[in-house]
Amino acid sequence: MATKTSILIFYLSLSKVQKVFRWFTIGTLLVVNLAGIALTFLNVVQCRPVGAAFDAAPPASAHCVDIIGVYLSSAPVNISTDLAILFLPMPILTAMQLPKKQKIILIITFGFGVFVAAIDVVRIAYLENAALSRFTEVTQHQSSSRNSEEDDFSWYASLSYMWSAVEVNLGIMCGCVPGLKPLVSRFLPHLLRDPGETSRKSSTTTGISAFDFTAAQRIPSVSTPSIQTRTSPNATASQSDEPVAMMDFLTTPDMTELPEIHDFQRSVTAMTNTTGYTAPATPNFFDFVNMKRRKSMVHLTNKESLFPVLMVTFLFLIWGFAYGLLDVLNSQFQLVARMSPGMTVGLHSAYFAGYLVAPMTFGRLALKYWGFKACYMIGLVIYAIGTLVFWPASVLTSFPAFLVSNFIVGLGLSTLEIAANPFIALCGPQRYSEIRLNFSQGVQATGTIFAPLLANKVLFRNVFNAPSLIDVQWTYLSIALFMALLAFAYHYLPLPEATDAELADIAERSDHANDATLELWRPGSSPLTVKVLYITFALAVFSQFCYVGGQEAVSTSFSSYISQVDSGLDTINHQAIGHTAFAVGRFLAAFAGFFAKPRYILLFCYAGAVLFTALCMNFSGATPAALIIIVYLFEGPLFSLIFTTGLRGMGARTKDASALLTAAISGGGVFPPIMYAVSKSRGWQYSFCIVVAAFVAGVLLPLWVNGDARARRQVDHSGEERVLGRHTRHNRGHSANLSFDGYGSASSTKMKRWSGKLKRYSWKSGSEGGDRNMVEHIEGRPVRGDG
Repeated sequence: MATKTSILIFYLSLSKVQKVFRWFTIGTLLVVNLAGIALTFLNVVQCRPVGAAFDAAPPASAHCVDIIGVYLSSAPVNISTDLAILFLPMPILTAMQLPKKQKIILIITFGFGVFVAAIDVVRIAYLENAALSRFTEVTQHQSSSRNSEEDDFSWYASLSYMWSAVEVNLGIMCGCVPGLKPLVSRFLPHLLRDPGETSRKSSTTTGISAFDFTAAQRIPSVSTPSIQTRTSPNATASQSDEPVAMMDFLTTPDMTELPEIHDFQRSVTAMTNTTGYTAPATPNFFDFVNMKRRKSMVHLTNKESLFPVLMVTFLFLIWGFAYGLLDVLNSQFQLVARMSPGMTVGLHSAYFAGYLVAPMTFGRLALKYWGFKACYMIGLVIYAIGTLVFWPASVLTSFPAFLVSNFIVGLGLSTLEIAANPFIALCGPQRYSEIRLNFSQGVQATGTIFAPLLANKVLFRNVFNAPSLIDVQWTYLSIALFMALLAFAYHYLPLPEATDAELADIAERSDHANDATLELWRPGSSPLTVKVLYITFALAVFSQFCYVGGQEAVSTSFSSYISQVDSGLDTINHQAIGHTAFAVGRFLAAFAGFFAKPRYILLFCYAGAVLFTALCMNFSGATPAALIIIVYLFEGPLFSLIFTTGLRGMGARTKDASALLTAAISGGGVFPPIMYAVSKSRGWQYSFCIVVAAFVAGVLLPLWVNGDARARRQVDHSGEERVLGRHTRHNRGHSANLSFDGYGSASSTKMKRWSGKLKRYSWKSGSEGGDRNMVEHIEGRPVRGDG
């Protein structure tokens, strides 16, 4: 605790302007100290009375907690804080403008913490072996005295204690590495300087001085201006009596050889010299195109959006695979812990409770103020923490700990989904939103096919008791470490973003379909006028809630249902077939999106789901087993179609809409308990009436968007949008890549060719010469953006 505290306090001295870095450092500091104080307190009062802990053989009246369980339960906190200390300063260090060699050395210096994390894993492995050995001795009753070697935990844990000492000392050594910089600079200066770099001090005392050089460059006809001295930040810092900042201390090649600062006046000519502090600002624009600012995701072509869409689709695959593993782990844990069906339903509900909490709290704020990529990183980190919490749950075989683990995993995945789903829908031409999201969701479903098969056939094949369950935790440690590394990698991935103004821009339509209203009758008062857009969105949230509830009800009851209708089937293999049909349904819907309107596909899939779910309540043998596979096929595309339909036209409120649509996934925690209650009295086959009711309620959305003319216009793609691979522009000036600042009010005509796809832009002055309308000519056909 003390070592990590000192390192984190050192981090706070690195930067006073990076608020996010400082807040996360302070948060890690609080976690380290609170966990350390709690662990110390438990060590002191592990027995009642306290003195019994120091007896070789505690009296029978003493009550002692399992201290080994406490040690292993603290493993997630130790590993999480180790990784946080390792990764926190890296974004700041890699973004610094330093010579390549200095930057590499600085990153390596702060990267020594990886050894501490590795030692922590080794220590926990030995601690786990000690716990299993003691567990074996106790269960076999080979020892009746605590004084014997077989039951002496300190003997079993001796290697773990040794690695604990190594971890602490290695942490102290890593914390002291930055302080060795003056010593290395004195005896190994070539490590801090690039080849050919000379001493700053010698360069300022030999040859022509800085002042003489300025005087030599002065033009006689130009009078010396008033004081216009511009000095480097390092020079300014050295003039004051204040102590050198820690970051300057680490990044300056030689603190004892800072250049002397001369107090002189520079001429106008001298200030034009190309140096690090006098070079003129590099222009950001080439004519009217901003060459440096990244293009907004909503203005990308299909070709430009391919890379970011694939990168985020990879996230879909990863969390689909990891979720498949966790789902199997839940079932294995239930068998080992001999959990009741009610407790199993509780675990499922805890997971979906995370979907309700995260999008409505920190997930929404992270998306709104930090953007899509920040949500990916936060979600992956929380997901990793949730998988780490399984460690104490497996050690203690504790239902509450496993409940917390499922809740944290739900928090992480919902934070991912609040950003990943709208990113796929918005990144690229808007008419292909449903196609992109169905494809990405299909990739995610592919992960859920192979993960359960791998888990059941390989990883959890020999899991029969608590010790064997502990062995499986290394799989989940690997998942947690991979998720942490993935979050770190996504920080450096160049992904586009979209501001609220840009989202509002693409929601503008000349037919004003998004502004259509509907008057609702109110008794005893005037009608209530509501936008059709908001009615569609409200029905989408409700439909999402019902659909996910029905889908999860089918998934959680699958094994019991198959056992009732056809006990001869292998439920694991048959469910893999169902997951395959689920993924195929999404890919088929993505392909159908090229030919049919999304609202037609939505209605068709909902109708098929209702019909075949109702048929599942009848028959016996192989027929209902085949019908439930068809239910999976029709369920697959519904999520993506509902999500994109609800998101359509929300404009500046798109991110808030995504939060509510993601929170609606919490319906998966409501319907399975109801279905379980019905199955207890009427059987699993009859309980599918709950699924039918959920899907029937969800059909309200496709009935609305297909039955009302205003809703149809609102959810259908606008005819103003381009065909595949082309942009849509409006005359509001929100485009991220165009700047019109250099144009005056006089009438002019400009023609530009750009990327071989924009044929020309025609600028026509208004009646007064001040207003300008941009007419976009595409293959000879003008398309006006009248906003």
